[in-house]
Amino acid sequence: MDNLRGAALMTFAMLGFAIEDMCIKLMSGVLPTWQIVLFLSLGGASIFAALLLRQGTPLFVREMLAWPIHLRNLAEIAASLGFVTALSLSPISTASAILQSAPLLVTMGAALFLGEQVGWRRWSAVVIGFSGVLLILRPGTEAFEPASLFAVISVISLALRDIATRKVPRGVTSLQISFLAFLVLAPTSLILALVTRAPFVPPPPDTWALIAIAVVLGVTGYYAIVAAMRIGDVGFVTPFRYFRLLFALVIGALVFGERPDLLMLAGAALIIGSGLFTFWRERRIR
Repeated sequence: MDNLRGAALMTFAMLGFAIEDMCIKLMSGVLPTWQIVLFLSLGGASIFAALLLRQGTPLFVREMLAWPIHLRNLAEIAASLGFVTALSLSPISTASAILQSAPLLVTMGAALFLGEQVGWRRWSAVVIGFSGVLLILRPGTEAFEPASLFAVISVISLALRDIATRKVPRGVTSLQISFLAFLVLAPTSLILALVTRAPFVPPPPDTWALIAIAVVLGVTGYYAIVAAMRIGDVGFVTPFRYFRLLFALVIGALVFGERPDLLMLAGAALIIGSGLFTFWRERRIR
């Protein structure tokens, strides 16, 4: 029963993230990228700050000065800017499919930088997964969309973020990490505004609604993932992360009229299959 509840929570979180992505893409037609990132940053940081204060936990602790925190924040910045830009300029289904390759990059990064042992089977899965990414991108062909490279930047940054998280001092709680991750995006968005010289656009009422939905679903999805991992068995619950791509495909078709071709779907299948195999092998070895 706990596994089913955990799976339901994970599925709900993925649905929330997919709808959040939809809101960001809709907002991108009205607001510049820096403004979207700023609103998401302030909204998320405010909610996490309120939760920390309610618990009586300080917003900042000395351990936050450790280098893994700084590296994680830099990776978070690159990942957020890259993914918001990718959603703005490329199909939501394409950006979401590329995002699913993050666990494969984490496996590779853990082997290269953390000294974790990765056998030939998982290395083979990583190579196959990256082949799926190439099927989606198709560089050198007419189907290649340069804007999709922002999703690649995002997924590399996400993998770096997750690797850095493994070295975060134990004295820093998950809520504090999340609060800081949202907070550092605010000054970054202002720097981006100066660089791009994109003017501030007063959001119309419907865009404010999209901002609120995106912030609430983003924070709720985070909590749902944490709850899912605590309630259910990790091996049973984790594969349900890939429902995010399924939801993105449906939203892309119904809301944005996207029609992914066979090669794109084949690439997504390779990424998901490789990710599931890699996770299964890690569980079996442990």
